[in-house]
Amino acid sequence: MATFLYKLGRLSFRRRWWVALLWLALLFGIGGAAASAGTPPEDDFALPGTEAQEAFDVMEEQFPQANAENLESRVVFQTPDGSSLLESPEYQAAVADVRAELEQGDLVASVTDPFAPESGSVNAEGDTAYLSVSYDATWTDITPEMRDQLIDAMDTGRDAGLTVEADGEVAMGEMEMGGGEVIGIVVAAIVLVITFGSLVAAGLPLLTALIGVGVAMMGIAALSSTLGLSETTGILAMMIGLAVGIDYALFIASRYRAELVEGHSREEAAGRAVGTAGSAVVFAGLTVIIALAGLAVVNVPVLTKMGFAAAGAVAVAVVLALTLVPAALGIVGKRIFGRKLRKQNPETGVPHSLNKPGRENGGTRWARAVLRRPALVLAASVVGLGVLAIPVASMEQGLPDNGSQPEDTTLRKSYDLLSEGFGAGFNGPLMMVIENENAEQVAGEVSERLGGMEEILATAPPNVNPEGTVATVLAFPTTGPSDHDTTVLVNHLRDDIAPEIEADTGANVLVSGTTAANIDFSKVMSDALVPYLILVVGLAFVLLVLVFRSLVVPLKAALGFLLSVLAALGIVVAIFQWGWAADLIGVESTGPIMSMMPIFMVGVIFGLAMDYEVFLVTRMREAYVHGEDPRQAVVTGFNLNARVVTAAAAIMISVFAGFAVTGGDAMIKMMGIGLAAAVLLDAFVVRMTIVPALLGLIGERAWTLPRWLDRIVPNVDVEGESLERYLEANGKGRASLSKEREPAGVS
Repeated sequence: MATFLYKLGRLSFRRRWWVALLWLALLFGIGGAAASAGTPPEDDFALPGTEAQEAFDVMEEQFPQANAENLESRVVFQTPDGSSLLESPEYQAAVADVRAELEQGDLVASVTDPFAPESGSVNAEGDTAYLSVSYDATWTDITPEMRDQLIDAMDTGRDAGLTVEADGEVAMGEMEMGGGEVIGIVVAAIVLVITFGSLVAAGLPLLTALIGVGVAMMGIAALSSTLGLSETTGILAMMIGLAVGIDYALFIASRYRAELVEGHSREEAAGRAVGTAGSAVVFAGLTVIIALAGLAVVNVPVLTKMGFAAAGAVAVAVVLALTLVPAALGIVGKRIFGRKLRKQNPETGVPHSLNKPGRENGGTRWARAVLRRPALVLAASVVGLGVLAIPVASMEQGLPDNGSQPEDTTLRKSYDLLSEGFGAGFNGPLMMVIENENAEQVAGEVSERLGGMEEILATAPPNVNPEGTVATVLAFPTTGPSDHDTTVLVNHLRDDIAPEIEADTGANVLVSGTTAANIDFSKVMSDALVPYLILVVGLAFVLLVLVFRSLVVPLKAALGFLLSVLAALGIVVAIFQWGWAADLIGVESTGPIMSMMPIFMVGVIFGLAMDYEVFLVTRMREAYVHGEDPRQAVVTGFNLNARVVTAAAAIMISVFAGFAVTGGDAMIKMMGIGLAAAVLLDAFVVRMTIVPALLGLIGERAWTLPRWLDRIVPNVDVEGESLERYLEANGKGRASLSKEREPAGVS
């Protein structure tokens, strides 16, 4: 493979303008297809095989008029002095004015009257009430005008002296993502300038990565109608595609510079860079693709589509790195080096060395320091990560609700008003779906039985379909939607109460609703974590055995990854569940950890961690294969690649940390902190510390396979040994630059 990639790199360099034009044509061509594609479908958050989804399917069939995808907002009113709304004509008139104004809003289907008999929309004290606004619209239909109309109506009630807040998607408006992506790009540019010492060289990885992301995102948009890809499908693809795109271009450009310094012509250096670092790119990309495509085992359609879309973006990044990057290296010419380095050799623009004369670089000094006391460094690193992972033992999973929103948002304020006026469980009612020939009668018995439970605050009147075969009963728990006691209640209803009702009446009783669906989703995520880990880590282990022809290196890579992810999850639990240092990053309330977090972190961080592992350790194996002793091979690997791995990790940390600092939503902060911590720990503690310490202790045995396995495992030659033989056979050994012909047109 190395020989094929070497030829591909030289061809791309030699035909650089054609390659660049081909990628631009591909970008604009796919962009045109995306522009003519149909409207993306709505997100399908189905949970196949769960009780909540079974109930939703029954509801969709038996109550078609109640479209579950249509939007609904609740507007909550509270008197300022605790007086009763029912006894104040002035306040009732203000609520009526708000209701009349809302009825005139765009796409509004209906607005309930909180003072209608038996509506249950006024609390016992009479100081809090709410109305519901139903929209004949879905999420993609929301416009700024709809939100402005809602806010204007709320202001009408506020002008009358009432406290008025609202929830729902229309009240939420557009999610504020903060400036995290801007911060990440700015920091990435700064890190790349420091790494390369050249603005042109720094811009090359960013530009090529953005082209790759553009092709991938346009492709997703073009296929959205055909494959049912919603607008959120590409979120993970954009983040991962940009991350690996920068990483892959960074590594190939760095190897290209090193090959130039060794005395090769520019075309030869491009070929060697793609033949060696490009081989690492291919296998690193495959590990990321395995991690993302493995999300299919979770059996949640939206996650499966996100995983495959992101895997496609990574595949694009790999192909782009092998073709467009060497072409771009040919286009930028000698400007791949900064001005100071070019001054070392003004005639060719290629410096004599990338390091300061007579001084080892930081990677070499760090590797030598670790190898002086490898056992101590290894023990300290493992113990440190183990201590950080301790909070994971008490992790509780769930999905965030409006109670975790920032305190200054109307979503949070309406949540608090409803909890205060009607009870915490009012924000997360449970829906009992009853199937029986006498559904209305059974529903009455269910409502009466639930009303006698201590855990149930109240029930709403049953809703029965026209045929009388399906009924629903809303039950309001005494605890909030994300409380652990609510999860216990749902399990009790399903495991104990529903079977008793079915035994007595013959009815099929299902427990559903948003709260129950969130509980089911958390269970699905939790149950899928171990199979997902086994699949992803197992396949990656096999792949790394092929790459490194070793059992120790892949085993160390997998165990190190698990340590870093557990430690990062421990940090997330300590901050977002325990509340440690939560005020420092603006976390206003603590609660369960988002149920997607563990699997999401495993998928994303595993890919990035294997990137760093492959790039760093392949360089060590390359040195070992070419005759260096095991300890010196570790030092050589750090000398050549530690700076680049550090730069790549710093870019990713800045991107994720930017979202944590600037994002207003607790979920975004949690994801940002978790991913930034995981990259920090994996890159600098596992890959840069544990890896050299362990390889230093094991020595030569780290690079060998048992004889029986060595005969079975094919040699993929990621370190380029076959490439060296090919070059020697063709008289292209390591000649000096002065003896090689420069390609025409290089400036």
